[in-house]
This record gives sequence, C-alpha cells and structure tokens, in this order.
Amino acid sequence: MTERRDYYQVLDVPRSASPEEIKKAYRRLAMKYHPDRNAGDKEAEARFKEISEAYEVLSDPEKRRLYDQFGHDGLRSAFGPGGFDFARDFTHFSDLQDVLGSLFGGEGGMFEGLFGSRRRRAGRTGPQAGADLRFDLEIDFEEAVFGSQREISLPMTDECDRCKGSGGEPGHQEETCRQCGGRGVVVSSSGFFQVRQTCPICAGRGRIMTHPCRDCDGAGRVKIRRRITLKIPPGVDSGARLRLSGKGEGGVRGGPAGDLYVVLTVKPHDVFERQGNDLYCEAPVTIETAALGGDIQVPTLDGWTRLRIDPGTQTGRIVRLRGRGVPDVEGHGRGDLHVRVVVEVPSALSGAQKKLLKELRDMAQDDNYPSARAWRERVEAFWARKERASNTAAR
Repeated sequence: MTERRDYYQVLDVPRSASPEEIKKAYRRLAMKYHPDRNAGDKEAEARFKEISEAYEVLSDPEKRRLYDQFGHDGLRSAFGPGGFDFARDFTHFSDLQDVLGSLFGGEGGMFEGLFGSRRRRAGRTGPQAGADLRFDLEIDFEEAVFGSQREISLPMTDECDRCKGSGGEPGHQEETCRQCGGRGVVVSSSGFFQVRQTCPICAGRGRIMTHPCRDCDGAGRVKIRRRITLKIPPGVDSGARLRLSGKGEGGVRGGPAGDLYVVLTVKPHDVFERQGNDLYCEAPVTIETAALGGDIQVPTLDGWTRLRIDPGTQTGRIVRLRGRGVPDVEGHGRGDLHVRVVVEVPSALSGAQKKLLKELRDMAQDDNYPSARAWRERVEAFWARKERASNTAAR
C-alpha cells in the first residue's frame, strides 16, 4: 500500500482506545485476514501486514505517543529510515504471543521460541501438564480440631470439551505451514548475510491449525468455575497445606491436569488457645473455693470435666490435663490441656455477705496472706537500702 492509512482506522478503534481494546481489535482482524486463512489472496496478505504494523505502533506506549503527536513521520526514529519492516520490527513478542497464541493451536503462541532452541520448541508442541493452583481457605477452630468436609468453588482453566484440548474444530486437522513449507524456519537476506530464524507463523512447529475451535478460540482450554469437595482431617493447624492431585488447571493437548494446594488458616477461638497440639484455657474460681479448696468444672474438647482445686490456690496456677488436647494430624496421640486458674473477687454483695467478709478481714493475720506479707517485706527492704544510700551520700 503506497499511502498509509491512519492506524486507528486500520484497527477500527477510537483514538482514546485502551491497550486491551487495541489488542482485542488486533486479534479479531488478525484472525480474519491471516494469509493462511486466505490462501492466495494478496489483498488479505497486505491487509494483515497493515494490521500488524498498526498494532506494533499502537501497542507500544512510546511509539503511540510519537504517532499521536507527529503522525507517520514521527515514527522514523522508531523504525528507522526504511520504515516499518514486517519481518524485522516486531518488538512486542510477549504481546503478540498473547494475542496470536491460540490462532494456530500453539500453546506458546505465534512468536514463542523465536530465539529458543529447537529442542525446547519441539517439547512444547506435545502434551503439557496443567498448572498447579493454590487456594487459601479460612476454617473454624472446630473444623480444624475435629475435621470436616467443605465444598469450595474456584475459577480455573480446563480442557475444552469441544476440541478435547487440540485447539481445532472437530473434523479439522493441522496443516503444513505455507510460510516455511513445514520446515519450521525461514531464511531472510540482508546484504551479504543470510539469517535463519524460527518461522513466525507456526513458531517452528511446521504445522498450523487453520480452523480454531469456536468454543476456546483455538486455545484448547476454557475458563470454568469448578466445585470441589474438600475433606479436612482432624488436627490440622494454620499453614497446613492439603494437596488434591489432578484438581488444578487442565493440561494442554491431552496433558495431565495440575494439582490443587489448599492452604488453611484457622480462626481464633473464644475459649481455647492452641500451641501445636496443646490447648490453653482459663477457668474462673470463686474466692471461697480458692481458699478452702474444692472441685470446679472445666471445658475440654470432649465436654466438661472435674478439676480439683487445692486449698490456697492462687491466680495464675496452671493445671495440666494430659491427653485432653488436639489430636495429632498424623494419628500420634493427642496433646495436653493446660488450665490457668483465675481467682474471681465477688461483686454485687448483699449486706450479709459484706458482714461476713468484714469479719474475715478483721480476723485475718499475716500468715493467711503470705504473698502480701512477702511483698511488704521486699518493699520495706527497698526503703531501708535507700535510707542507707542517702546517709552515705550526705557524709
């Protein structure tokens, strides 16, 4: 074409089009005018090159800025004095790989492996395993301790049912690439030099899919939302990772599916605190029970159990109940339950109750409160040391 059209008109997008809108327009037009879908049509071939040129400019922020400001003349600094060269000036390999990746059924795309080894390219044309996936799941304390069953739903990519992962319409097979004649490489000349490079049409495979599957657009895979039943074993803790083999993304061209890894986070509990397989909790004890001794009821994972309180028990004392903790996730017994005693001072006393407490206070002696007596002794020792230090400093 002797006169270049406006690139936005070529792609049929407004000048305010976003990168995604430009890419979408290019994909649609490239699928329509690609030479291998229009064999022998010189006009379609020229149109394809014009579309590719427009995309190369508008997909590059700097080239697009120059074009918007100065038009075609502003691109000489980007393309050089020779102008755009379809065989040389594709610099956005990652964008083009994404845009044309499914056009011919190649997982890596049209320009995948342009500078890679032949061995790598050959390996990517066969079956490939699907990607492993991670799913973070928050569960209740009870689910972690006793085990449970959850149904989760997550988006993923799976094999296309219509083409069974081949990327082509049923009844159609891959054909020999006309660009390279099935060799997978093309030769270009520049002066005295010849350059052999991977065929940009078939990505070195030598074959192309000319009738892409209409359901997956040639990708061989489609986006789905899969519901999965997850069994949570008893004893799991935050950070536990459950592996579901074959529940990840679907493979490519008949390859096996990846795995799904579910990473658990356990919510805090309002009664128990967990450390490994051991549990900790607090148990309030009345002042009279703490003083005289007696039995109280404390919670465990299996229900209430009786705990003996010795006379004179103070706040902070910890009693261990062996084997009353969390079951080991691998079946190696259970942890322990540690109960911390908290002596509760009574409130909202009646007149009679206050009278009894006053009588107790009046009858109490230092021996009845050894902790308070020891505390006063430490304080008095401090004041005595201070007095001696002050006297020494005054001399």
